Amino acid sequence: MRNHTPWWKWLIIAVVIVPGAFYALPNLFGDDPGVQMRGVRGARLGTAELGEVQKVLESSEVKYKSAVLDERGIRVRFATTDAQLQARDLLESRLASGTTVALTLLPAAPDWLSQVGALPMYLGLDLRGGVHFLLEVDMQSAVRRAEDRYIADLRSTLREAKIRYQKIGRDGSGGITVVLRDPAVLADAVDEIRQTLPGLVIADAKNSADGALRMRLSDNEVEELSEFALEQNITALRNRVDELGVAEPVIQRQGDRRIVVQLPGVQDTARAKRILGRTATLEMMMVDEEHSLDAALSGKVAPGSKIFRFRDGQPILLKKRVIYSGENIVDAAASIDTQSGGAIVSITLDAIGARINQKITGKNIGKRMAVLYIESKSTIKTDADGLSVKGSDGRAIRVKQRIEEVITAPVIRDQLGKRFQIEGLDSVDEARDLSLMLRAGSLAAPVEIIEERTVGPSLGQANIDQGFQSVIIGFALVLVFMAIYYRVFGLFANVALALNLVMIVAVLSLLQATLTLPGVAGIVLTVGMAVDANVLIFERIREELRNGSTPQASIHTGYQRALSTIVDANLTTLIAAIVLFNFGTGPIKGFAVTLSIGILTSMFTAIVLTRALVNFFFGGRRLKDLAI
Repeated sequence: MRNHTPWWKWLIIAVVIVPGAFYALPNLFGDDPGVQMRGVRGARLGTAELGEVQKVLESSEVKYKSAVLDERGIRVRFATTDAQLQARDLLESRLASGTTVALTLLPAAPDWLSQVGALPMYLGLDLRGGVHFLLEVDMQSAVRRAEDRYIADLRSTLREAKIRYQKIGRDGSGGITVVLRDPAVLADAVDEIRQTLPGLVIADAKNSADGALRMRLSDNEVEELSEFALEQNITALRNRVDELGVAEPVIQRQGDRRIVVQLPGVQDTARAKRILGRTATLEMMMVDEEHSLDAALSGKVAPGSKIFRFRDGQPILLKKRVIYSGENIVDAAASIDTQSGGAIVSITLDAIGARINQKITGKNIGKRMAVLYIESKSTIKTDADGLSVKGSDGRAIRVKQRIEEVITAPVIRDQLGKRFQIEGLDSVDEARDLSLMLRAGSLAAPVEIIEERTVGPSLGQANIDQGFQSVIIGFALVLVFMAIYYRVFGLFANVALALNLVMIVAVLSLLQATLTLPGVAGIVLTVGMAVDANVLIFERIREELRNGSTPQASIHTGYQRALSTIVDANLTTLIAAIVLFNFGTGPIKGFAVTLSIGILTSMFTAIVLTRALVNFFFGGRRLKDLAI
């Protein structure tokens, strides 16, 4: 009897191993400290900005490896972190305000690898260093805001139904109270409210003799409101974190009212907190077409008016009175105008905003209304020469800055109401960014930082060193044991184990997964478990040899009869890993991912690969004994 591996199995092995080794290759090159620049609100940076960056660095004699412009912005590589930090401060103080500058780590792998999609896996917060925030959402504030909106809607609803009331307000014990002028229309008011505002639950409507209705938000409404507040806050935070240029931020919910924000590679905690707490809003103002813009530019600004500027710097004269603000916007969506083909943003207002919008636009048809974007942020203080001013601690001093930009100033063609559209946008990308700002520019409910941790780069590097040291030590001990105890067959198992580690790294890189310290623990566990299958097979072969079977028959029987045991053992472990992934959070998921990948790859290398190697070296020979 001879053991033989058919050609198609060798082909499968080659198809799996060769690409796996190729996609694991970028992880050998490590990372370079870098600085990443992006345009605010999705604006594209071009060759002019790239040249300006190079000019700033070269004039200040800051050495850099390379400066590249791509769809993600401008990325500059440095040899040391000192040059990285120096360049960050210089670029923040010298570049225009429309550019965000952030520290990052850039893969040092050759460009030709990235061009074919071979990218290194990401390192998590515990390996790379960074900041960790645990935020708690104030759901009671979200409920109060919803009650305020319902109060405005109740007034509009009863007014339209011609049902007179004395007052509508929030009840001190929670909920909303409506006092009608005529108790006789109580039933009509109840029917109208239930039909128009199904999110409100009316209590004791039949027993109300004084014409007072007491109501509260329904349980479903509160649940949906809490869910919406949490999801919108996550969207808002993700939009803000994007300006940090973090390669792989983690922004996810934890429980019913908490949000975890992890920013790997970010060491400036104060800057991260400023980004998370930044405020942005919109204000609608009428364009002052009654007075001369040229006179205003010369210093003769009419009372009640003020000069603002578009994003391109063009001036415009607006009336100071704010019609309504972004607080009245409840939804925004980007789309394409079917008539003109241009990009638009569809806006939905609450009851107060809709009523004001209808009144103002109805009286000003043919006139222009401007959309003013207001953002509060902090920038580095500079001196007369444009250099950053540093404090006593050596860090650059930051000052608060208020940015006011007119996005668009269209002509009012018709009376507007609860829903209207913003036109005059340059592209779909700008419309999408604007709709995102309108939805996520302000938080749906206040958040409070209840936990804050900083993982320094030295601790992250220590975790990397200790984690990979444990992998190497465990791997080496297993190699020595298998080589001594199972001789040549042990060497086959060692080859399979080495390729198993390569396959795990390759899969993590292909999935662009984030490797965390628990993930390293999962790899260490996989190293020990990967040889279990070979141990079962080799012991079964030994048993067949002791029973008097020929070497070839022992090899065949050993692999055949141990297969079911191996599959059962690995399947149960895989089920446990899947359960951990589905029900666990953060670190537990990282452990489950690497463990699951390791189980699948070890099944392939331990069974298919070692069988092919054994057949290649021993299958075509007449053997008297085996080196096992």
